[in-house]
Amino acid sequence: MTVGLSAPDGGRLARPRPPSSVRAVLPMTYTFTLTDTADERIRKQIAAPLVAYNDSRAGPSGNRPLVVMLRDAAGDVVGGLWGATGYGWLFTQLLVVPEAARGMGVGTRLMQLAEQEALARGCHAAWLDTFEFQARPFYERLGYSGFAELPDYPPGFARLFMKKTL
Repeated sequence: MTVGLSAPDGGRLARPRPPSSVRAVLPMTYTFTLTDTADERIRKQIAAPLVAYNDSRAGPSGNRPLVVMLRDAAGDVVGGLWGATGYGWLFTQLLVVPEAARGMGVGTRLMQLAEQEALARGCHAAWLDTFEFQARPFYERLGYSGFAELPDYPPGFARLFMKKTL
């Protein structure tokens, strides 16, 4: 779906005057496109000005993906950890342990490997989020503690945010 935006003057939106003596009225027409298709190229285009601003204020994040794959005997990926390091933090976005491997130390090992790599990258702490019906006790055993909670997400449950000093 594409929606156009135009100003009452027939398609020109005036920007506020710059603080200098320069005055500018720029022709600007915006088009809004709503989609449910995730395109990594578009995400990067949307994020680029924000990343540049953040870098100008806080310095470069040093953001790097961090992935630990869990493979079965055939070499197929059956689980693992998906995350990133940046600003001195490890963020674990996903941790997946196959049902048959739960309770055998596999999740702990995945977390240890990620945390060791994060330390090698200069990280001082880690954070993640989980639903309250998922792995809160597991993360608490690994030294994570809650710092925020989003209630009723999903309905009837909470989304928990946890952190740990490495």
